[in-house]
Amino acid sequence: MHTILITNDDGIHSPGLRALKESLAPLGRIIIVAPDRDNSAISHALTMNRPLRLTELDQDVYTLDGTPTDCVSIALGKILERVPDLLVSGINSGPNIGDDITYSGTVSAAIEGTMYAVSSMAVSMAGEQPLDFTKADALIRELGRRVIDHGLPANTLMNVNIPAESTQRGVRITRQGRRIWKQAVQEVRDPRGRIHYWIGGGTPLLDSGKDTDVRAVGEGFVSISPIHLDLTNHEGISYFRDDLGLENLLGGGGRS
Repeated sequence: MHTILITNDDGIHSPGLRALKESLAPLGRIIIVAPDRDNSAISHALTMNRPLRLTELDQDVYTLDGTPTDCVSIALGKILERVPDLLVSGINSGPNIGDDITYSGTVSAAIEGTMYAVSSMAVSMAGEQPLDFTKADALIRELGRRVIDHGLPANTLMNVNIPAESTQRGVRITRQGRRIWKQAVQEVRDPRGRIHYWIGGGTPLLDSGKDTDVRAVGEGFVSISPIHLDLTNHEGISYFRDDLGLENLLGGGGRS
């Protein structure tokens, strides 16, 4: 029987997590290790300044007072008897496209799995609240089946974003676009007149290139992006070395 680890960043009580379990249950044994509260936009944070408490809620269902990355680390290191056949993080309430990927706890859980050579997927749904996660049921199950059967390229996770429309127009294989937020910091005053700041909201500035995840979801397509762990801009290596001459700093060449 296949072993499938699932987690998220919306917390153990998220309806997206329940829907994910139901989608993948026909494929094997499902083990849930999820945060005990909402950890949205926590990115790839790892808790290192305090101990973590793991609570078993039911058979194969655990919650942790830590981040999504903590959940994956504890699951792989202390709960599972062997490496799982698949790790799926989600279903996130809201898309993880463009620059959202760098903030996302959902995607970061899949990154953590990929770092340890586990075939990993991050799944998110875009649309108006409340979301009907059942619309993603068949697609998630088929994606999970294909990844279990065929695996993924080395150091690569699958980032899936599903529009909430009742009928998706199809699937596009995409690259990461850009989605940054203008006026995302809101200044407010409390009843005593003190200034406070909320981060969130604002107006998204979008990369509308035809092959981006941002455009695909905006046009009603399911976006599937291969996300690589290597963040190096390989074209920039020669620029740093030759154009900027950085290997000549400190009185000598950096290459022998």
